[in-house]
Amino acid sequence: MQVALIRRWWVMFVSLFIMFYARCLNRLRVVGAENIPEEGGVLLAANHISGYDTVFLPTAVFSHHPFQMVWAPAKEELFENKIIGAIYSSWGAFPVKRGRDVRAGKHLGMLLQTEKVMLFPEGTRNKDGQLGKGNRGVGKLIYDHRPVVIPTALTGINRWRFPGFGQRGRINFGAPLDFSDLLERDDCKETHLLIVERLMAAIAAGLAADDQ
Repeated sequence: MQVALIRRWWVMFVSLFIMFYARCLNRLRVVGAENIPEEGGVLLAANHISGYDTVFLPTAVFSHHPFQMVWAPAKEELFENKIIGAIYSSWGAFPVKRGRDVRAGKHLGMLLQTEKVMLFPEGTRNKDGQLGKGNRGVGKLIYDHRPVVIPTALTGINRWRFPGFGQRGRINFGAPLDFSDLLERDDCKETHLLIVERLMAAIAAGLAADDQ
């Protein structure tokens, strides 16, 4: 997707300040960023534990893939304020209506052909850090568009406060998942469920590794 250079510079500029806060004033550790492909459609599928997730994840990607956008669907309520909505949009977020949003779904599918997309399969934030169930629709998305899927585990960030110093957190980008056996199955609910279950198991494994 064609993105203006000034917009890419803006994202990089802001991400430098965010990363300074996260990694210099605090102790956010990023592991496995080398697993993220340089090119092609990539789905960064992560557990959702804090509002920080939506800025720390893209910033972690930018630090290893400068000037590459990370797109993300977000609830439409975040765009009701035009100024705040413009800031979210400048960072790659786009509004999604509650329920079935066909237009947003098509846009998401288009992005997954060539771009990096951030998504939270649980569909909600779990502030206690516990991993919830994945949404079957994410399995359908993977089945239909076949992006490289990077299971991403976030830990510790749900305990952060702003402003804060010395707070610990970790982003663990796992190895790309292999769904080749499931993608040979029929396009049905059972297949989509198996795909998202494999994804959530990989995120859980990343969380377990962080606890060791």
